[in-house]
Amino acid sequence: IINNFLEGTQGEAGDKASLSGLRFRDSKRKVDYVLAYHYRRRLAQRPPGAASPEPTGRSASLALVSNGGTGQGRAGPWQQRQDDGQSGLREWPGLPGLQAVELSPLDAMEEEKRLQREEYERNLLEAGLEIEKDPENKSQGLSFVRIHAPWQVLSREAEFLKIKMPTKKMYEIKEEGGILKTLNEIWCKLTEPLQPQVPLQENTKMKNLSYPFSREKIYLYNIKDKDTFFDNATRSRIVREILKRTSTKARNSMGIGTLLANNVYDAAYPLHDGEYEGQNDDMNERKLLYQEWARYGVFYKFQPIDLIRKYFGEKIGLYFAWLGLYTEFLIPSSVVGIIVFLYGCITIESDIPSKEMCDQRNTFTMCPLCDKFCDYWNLSSACATARASHLFDNPATVFFSVFMALWATMFLEQWKRLQMRLSYFWDLTGLEEEEFFFYFYQEHPRPEYETKLLQKKLKNKNITAENSNEFCHACYFVSVFFLQNEKEKLTWSDRMPGYAANFGLILFMIVLTFSAVFGVIVYRVTTAAALSFSTNETTRSNVRVTVTATAVIINLVVVLILDEIYGAVAKWLTEIEIPKTEKTFEERLILKAFLLKFVNSYASIFYVAFFKGRFVGRPGRYVYMFEGYRMEECAPGGCLMELCIQLSIIMLGKQLIQNNLFEIGIPKLKKLLRKLKDERTEPTEMDSNHSKDPQQWDLDYILEPFTGLTPEYMEMIIQFGFVTLFVASFPLAPVFALLNNIIEVRLDAKKFVTELRRPDTVRAKDIGIWYNILSGIGKLSVIINAFVIAVTSDFIPRLMYQYAYSQNGTMHGFINHTLSYFNVSQLKAGTQPENSLFAQEVSFCRFKDYREPPWSPHQYEFSKQYWAVLSARLAFVILFQNLVMFLSVLVDWMIPDIPKDISEQIKKEKTVLVDFFLKEEHEKLKLIESFIARDKRKRRSGSKSKRTRAASFSQCHRSPKGSFTSFSSQHTVV
Repeated sequence: IINNFLEGTQGEAGDKASLSGLRFRDSKRKVDYVLAYHYRRRLAQRPPGAASPEPTGRSASLALVSNGGTGQGRAGPWQQRQDDGQSGLREWPGLPGLQAVELSPLDAMEEEKRLQREEYERNLLEAGLEIEKDPENKSQGLSFVRIHAPWQVLSREAEFLKIKMPTKKMYEIKEEGGILKTLNEIWCKLTEPLQPQVPLQENTKMKNLSYPFSREKIYLYNIKDKDTFFDNATRSRIVREILKRTSTKARNSMGIGTLLANNVYDAAYPLHDGEYEGQNDDMNERKLLYQEWARYGVFYKFQPIDLIRKYFGEKIGLYFAWLGLYTEFLIPSSVVGIIVFLYGCITIESDIPSKEMCDQRNTFTMCPLCDKFCDYWNLSSACATARASHLFDNPATVFFSVFMALWATMFLEQWKRLQMRLSYFWDLTGLEEEEFFFYFYQEHPRPEYETKLLQKKLKNKNITAENSNEFCHACYFVSVFFLQNEKEKLTWSDRMPGYAANFGLILFMIVLTFSAVFGVIVYRVTTAAALSFSTNETTRSNVRVTVTATAVIINLVVVLILDEIYGAVAKWLTEIEIPKTEKTFEERLILKAFLLKFVNSYASIFYVAFFKGRFVGRPGRYVYMFEGYRMEECAPGGCLMELCIQLSIIMLGKQLIQNNLFEIGIPKLKKLLRKLKDERTEPTEMDSNHSKDPQQWDLDYILEPFTGLTPEYMEMIIQFGFVTLFVASFPLAPVFALLNNIIEVRLDAKKFVTELRRPDTVRAKDIGIWYNILSGIGKLSVIINAFVIAVTSDFIPRLMYQYAYSQNGTMHGFINHTLSYFNVSQLKAGTQPENSLFAQEVSFCRFKDYREPPWSPHQYEFSKQYWAVLSARLAFVILFQNLVMFLSVLVDWMIPDIPKDISEQIKKEKTVLVDFFLKEEHEKLKLIESFIARDKRKRRSGSKSKRTRAASFSQCHRSPKGSFTSFSSQHTVV
């Protein structure tokens, strides 16, 4: 059914429906899907007899038209070249009444797109869909194709896709008893103000039994109204599947994906359920989500996960469920992180090493920080740095590292349990057995894969571009036949150029990241040397702070820029690999983007944590960069404080700028640019067929298209890395992550409800490859935190001094123990401080390292203490890693992946399903047998009267062939 809007055909019902924008003009049929395209009417047509333009040396295409109207024929065998340039419009030879019209290249392209649209829409009609279109009244503009799926199509496709639907049978959900039930009731009462005000199921103790839809067993389902049995999300999902597999002959189009890629259509999307705000009192699911979920004013409320899943589908519902659980788990880790930080603040006054460093009476004369222009200095001048380092470098950070490793394990285990609970209530428990087996073999290939495969077939058949259009068209059918009947696929040799490009470019991008980090290192070294030449005393005294702050800001800017570049590069690299399905494409894209963004985000942090200050050398034999600049050293308090600064600024900068400002600003900017582009390209002509008020498809077209959940997951995974990988250096990381996520949940919610077109619903049983990435980060965090504590912090040297070298078992004398002596007379010529203003003459200066003194036979070589501390560091790494891994495995083993009550309910559901089917079949059989018995009685009574009347004519009566009893038994067997 195609309803074209013509002038004078709209009635009151049509106008009323137009205001809603959710139904056809008959106010009955729902708009399940919308296709949008820009059209441009032909401008090159001239009336007969008009003078033709001067020849341009370029032949123009001719399209067939009927009586000057729109041509319905296919350009192909009807095309011809205008070589003589004598006439722009002439009668087609042999076909009276048909004329050829000269088309410009742009018009020819538009004509080809129009023909593809017409053929595609005819094929949709053949598939059973119903279509409503706008007339193309203007010279150019935007038009919409609205699609409705009737009941016959919905039931057929639901059976084909094995969509689970609720049956008439309901069964009781068993609740846990005892103390758990009491605690649950108390928790529900306490959190009642935090619950969103959304409609809930009337009886939460009962659940509908679900079963894949079957037209043969339609009597099993609770169908009250055929229009509402399938909700809007399911209807749009069914229509999308039909759009994806409906093909056209023109240009080898293999579904809506190819048509969108070729710009035949501009967009394809399901409609939102009306407006999310306004004066009308009509409540819809979109408005309910906005009021109870997608506003910053309801940040304290729980998420309506079931409503999110119903409106957006299971895949998006699982994302927000995962994000909500992750945010909830950040609360205890934030509390413990604050306690650890407060412990550092409280014990700062009792920290003996800090006191010794700040004591003016301890005259530790330190060696110059640079050659020639830097003077000797007292260690007490670095008192502030030492006190600040104690806030994060104290024994409590070791406990916090162990806690966060176990926290990550418990979070992943709890997510598996929640995921299983959601799968049960969302009827996803059978997907791995039914629907995912079906999708594995029936998932539609990507348009790029089909195109590449067809090109391979054409190449193998030696079809060249010089063949005629008619022959190419026939070959297309042959190729499609081969594609459908032969198991042809792209081999590794077909993909080898893409794999080679992937390997080379990913390697280049990683080298580029390291080069950026090296560039920042060069900046730090050169800037520190330049500031040391300053005559201003304040500038020279604040060299380290100035260099660190500016370098971290530069690093943040580089990380943000490279992040955007790497996202685009990862997508392009995945496209040239030509994955077959969307699932494979998404997984490969995720792996590439994660690898590049992980290296980009953490490269500078890894440098500060494990490499800075390790290759400096010693006085008299420093390591130089570019033969003039010394490698940078750690601060007197160690590199942990600088690691904390680096981590905090990059983490907070990415969250504030990339995760919040970019997410808010970029969609609004794109929406504004799209609106300005449409206003500029469309002429200001009156269209009598459009109402003044914009329809829902107009409003949704302006919105930003949904591009997937990869960016949303990626920013949270990177944040998860900041929270777990280097948490030993920054215990407040979970606090800032929690504050960000409270905003992030509502920001993402508002984006999905108000700024994005409605996504296609996708069923998913888990979060996919993201879980494996999270698990890998959790295991990697154990190793990294072990090395941060052992190598970057002073935890191991302090333990070694207190229990191996201290005379009284205290930390008194620790600073002196960690400083080595150097004879200043052995400084290289030209590196001694010029015009030294130091108060006393210096014979020996100190530097932080474990080396033999100048008076030792093995002067300046590593001392026994160095090797002892190094051995202790390595032993700690091994012990810490194995202990935490053992505890993580223990926690994993103790917490079952499937909650006990859910496991019992799944078993109960299978039993109820079998009993329900047996009961229904038994009742059906009894009904059939009752009909048979009644028919048998009627036949017996009829035959008895017949025998009475015919007794004088016959001595015996032969029973009819077969019996009703045997028929009944045969039916039972069948």
